[in-house]
Amino acid sequence: MDHADVLRQAAAAGVKLVSLYYCDNNGVIRGKTTHVSGLEQRLRSGIGLTVAMQAMSSMDELQVVEGMGPVGEVRLAPDPATFEVLPYAPARALMLTDLITVDRRPWGACPRDFLKRMLARAEALGLTFQAVMEPEWFLATKHGDRFAPLDESLDNSSIGSTFALDVIDDVVEALEAQGLRVEQYYPELGHGQQELSIRHAAALRAADNHLIYRETVRNVAWKHGLYASFAPKPFPDQAGNGCHIHLSAWNADGTANLFYDPADRQNLSALAYQFIGGVMAHLPALIALTCPSMNSYRRLSPGSWSTAYTCYGPDNREAALRMPSLFWGAEMASTNLEFRPVDSSANPYIALGGIIAAGLDGVERGLRPSGGQWIDVDPAHVPPEELERRGIQRLPQTLQESTQLLRADTMLTDALGPQLTTSYLAVKQADWDLFSQHDAEFEIRHHFYKY
Repeated sequence: MDHADVLRQAAAAGVKLVSLYYCDNNGVIRGKTTHVSGLEQRLRSGIGLTVAMQAMSSMDELQVVEGMGPVGEVRLAPDPATFEVLPYAPARALMLTDLITVDRRPWGACPRDFLKRMLARAEALGLTFQAVMEPEWFLATKHGDRFAPLDESLDNSSIGSTFALDVIDDVVEALEAQGLRVEQYYPELGHGQQELSIRHAAALRAADNHLIYRETVRNVAWKHGLYASFAPKPFPDQAGNGCHIHLSAWNADGTANLFYDPADRQNLSALAYQFIGGVMAHLPALIALTCPSMNSYRRLSPGSWSTAYTCYGPDNREAALRMPSLFWGAEMASTNLEFRPVDSSANPYIALGGIIAAGLDGVERGLRPSGGQWIDVDPAHVPPEELERRGIQRLPQTLQESTQLLRADTMLTDALGPQLTTSYLAVKQADWDLFSQHDAEFEIRHHFYKY
């Protein structure tokens, strides 16, 4: 789609306002909105944004980061390929944006450009990535200043489907109207918790789709008088919300899944094992990019199906990296790896870009994952001495621990680049400094709305 197509579609749909969105270092979707009368100009020149926004903490407190203060700005440059008329607000549309400098270069603190750079690195190796994010989320009501789950139904319960029926039907309709193909739906383990998965796409589009998905669910729920929260742990006594990332590597024309090898007992190629080796080598630091909020670590615990250990295994939903079993008759097409310690407080471009960067490091160095870290049981049930012998460790247990590990992982910080690394670590430190001084209620309340 080019600029002319965008203008034509906006006029045909009667769009009045177009929001230009980006995702910040805290996984919060932000942006500015233009009236349609100025859309043609905005498509050419973007909308100005202060450079300070990427140094803003999740509580909107500006951190001291060189070059990200009151002086200077970048442009929200809309990607015409992401233009969507909003079915839940038909007089409005959205486009997702890149952050570019005033001299038209990619800004070093742009998360979307980080993912683009990692995909270009993959293409230089003859790889193209397909991915999808599988978010979980709660539907809730509000009573005074407190939220409560929509229902008290059980996991996969038909009663849960009944309670959420009207909302889910409208979510499906709205997603499909925006070109997102729905795969399956079911009520999750938590009371009022939902999981609705969409089809995989090229990696950049997959990250874009996740932002569109989040916006769609929240807005449709709001129109039904409900709240939808993707926060990692919005209710301390209920299951947490994950956002598992499935990905696979294909050849340049998309005809061969390069992770697939039918001769292997797990149907995985040498390339796939190298990718796993890279992810496992950087996993503790990678958690700072995939579980990046204080609330993330309330979810990331043993025995909660959220994964808490540095291990991988076949259909093991307590392993950090799951090797999913294949679908009959579609073995090659369905071969993928599932990265499980991730939630929707992550910026999808940073999370996916980080996973790809780690995996490509394994490919480039010809790494193989440790045989000891392969596991086909719940690691929480394995004696500590055996876990230690096998090199299986607990993942970071606090935001402070994970960000310290990220700071020390030069491969990941080099991949992110100095501006994105510096601003990202600054806002994470700010969140740790604030939330570590308050109780769980304060933390949960301030995360519920943001995600």
